[in-house]
Amino acid sequence: MTEPEREVLTWATFGDASRDLTKKIVDDGFVPDIVIAIARGGLIPAGAIAYAIGVKAAGTLNVEFYSDIEETLPDPVVLEPLLDTDSIVGKKLLVVDDVADSGRTLALVIDLLKAHTPDVRSAVIYTKPRTIVRPDYSWRETDKWINFPWSTLPVIT
Repeated sequence: MTEPEREVLTWATFGDASRDLTKKIVDDGFVPDIVIAIARGGLIPAGAIAYAIGVKAAGTLNVEFYSDIEETLPDPVVLEPLLDTDSIVGKKLLVVDDVADSGRTLALVIDLLKAHTPDVRSAVIYTKPRTIVRPDYSWRETDKWINFPWSTLPVIT
């Protein structure tokens, strides 16, 4: 059995991708007050974008959905620690994740945040054609499984 073709993002390409993605956000005129990373996959992209756009305020929302390659829980689940929602009221938020695959995680987070502030936009490195949520900003579209440089090596034990 042959291994399916994969989209491979290297660290070097990630640097270019995060800068290109940030340029799309800036060119659109959107300057967020806070960058919110969807942990874990969005942590590194969110940090890169926050630095590139010059936003120091950052937060995370921990969501578990994927349990293995192409395997998910029945629904995305928000994990502790929770985001301090008092600090986001009335703020412009940029939610960042690595990929909008099914889009269910992104939809959950956007809905949660829009209960506290109306201006919530999203940015991802990759968008899959099947996603139920089209991110406001995306670097590239693919239908392949993606090997991210931060998650392809085995866990260190």
